[in-house]
Amino acid sequence: MVKGPLRRVADMRASWERSTRIEVPPAVPPAAPRPGGLRIAYLVYRGNPRCGGQGVYTRHLARQLVALGHSVDVFSGQPWPVLDTDLGVGFTPVPGLDLYRDPDPFRVPHPREFHSVVDLYEFAIMCVAGFPEARTFSLRARRLLAERRERYDVVHDNQCLGSGLLGMLEDGWPLLTTLHHPITVDRELALAKAENAYRRFTQRRWFGFLGMQKRVARSLPRVVTVSESSKADIARHMGVPLERMTVVPVGVDHTVFRPRPEVARLPGRVIVTSSSDVPMKGLVPLLEALAKLRTERHVELTVVGRPTEGGRVARTIARLGLEPAVRCVSGISDDELARAYAEAEVAVVPSLYEGFSLPAIEAMACGVPLVATTGGALPEVIGTDGETGLLVTPDDPEALAAGIRRVMDDPVLAARLGAGGRERVLGRFTWAATARGTAEQYRLVLEEHRARPQGADGVRAGTTPTARRGPGREREAAAC
Repeated sequence: MVKGPLRRVADMRASWERSTRIEVPPAVPPAAPRPGGLRIAYLVYRGNPRCGGQGVYTRHLARQLVALGHSVDVFSGQPWPVLDTDLGVGFTPVPGLDLYRDPDPFRVPHPREFHSVVDLYEFAIMCVAGFPEARTFSLRARRLLAERRERYDVVHDNQCLGSGLLGMLEDGWPLLTTLHHPITVDRELALAKAENAYRRFTQRRWFGFLGMQKRVARSLPRVVTVSESSKADIARHMGVPLERMTVVPVGVDHTVFRPRPEVARLPGRVIVTSSSDVPMKGLVPLLEALAKLRTERHVELTVVGRPTEGGRVARTIARLGLEPAVRCVSGISDDELARAYAEAEVAVVPSLYEGFSLPAIEAMACGVPLVATTGGALPEVIGTDGETGLLVTPDDPEALAAGIRRVMDDPVLAARLGAGGRERVLGRFTWAATARGTAEQYRLVLEEHRARPQGADGVRAGTTPTARRGPGREREAAAC
């Protein structure tokens, strides 16, 4: 529904009033490292786990790194992360304008909310239909780090890949990034599913940050990724040399995501976890499969996530008359999510592409039989078809329906898939293993950094002396 001018003004005033009540959370200092531990500045531009897998990765990796004896300070923008500060994980807020916040996304900030050139730049990019957060977060984080040069040994970026990272390299920071998968794939799938020329135009504008991310990724000395599939795709789509990349798989908290024999499985219950309403996640083909199955049996779907109001998923639910059979839940804890898995007869990952898939290993760790597509890294994660999960063709409602039907009709197969999936996760995908592999990459980055020649002014080769004094506002704007 198109809003009239009066409604727009009212919404803007309500947003301004809301901004006066929002407070930036206080910083929490990290616990000191144990002997031999490293001091890590960890960057994540959107740290909340309800925004996607990067927030989940951040929380669990930071906690496990602290358990290994390292000191971790998480620098995050809004929406704020969920961190285990009681266990020693530190937090440094990096507030931006939060232009996409709920309940007023794409908002117009009040003039008093603008404090820097970077704030103006962030709003300007949004006004021309771009996505600015990765770029502007990196510039703000660079400024904060320049003031704290003696506090950290290494900087770890979690797929921000903003231009400020190049400035951090100039400032002399040892730095690596985790690149979960190339967002170029998201763009291609979004363009392929765009419904008209205007929608294709806006998608191209939204993904305009990809040129920056490619340039930054090619310049970084070391990249961690989460699967061999992602590694190959990053090399192909983003031009990062294979020799600079190392695979460190993602983990799962197997003490929370575990079989719950005390929870009764509900016949016909299917569960899917999706943090975003985008074509890549494959929710529309799953809904079409659900509609087919409902013509022959009782079946219902729990969606862990909140589809966009009036978006593709919501319209598909209405078109297929699935309102009575689909329940969407959000904002639940890990324990509640594990119980939701325990209630399901089948878990589904219908994605057209995944660089890894946290929902897949969460379901497998819970001992729930899994039906997933062969999109991206899913076969690599899930393992042997018919033993640790069922694999079907992406973007194919008939194949999804057949896979779900097969599990529901064969209790022996369902039990084998559930047990096999749990065993695979315990052997390969734990957060402790992720933290150990990541810490090894920190050591390698530091060794490579120390091996670079250092000039008389104390600056490593490839950096500029002026950059080490910290970027001013004019330099931040130029770096954009």
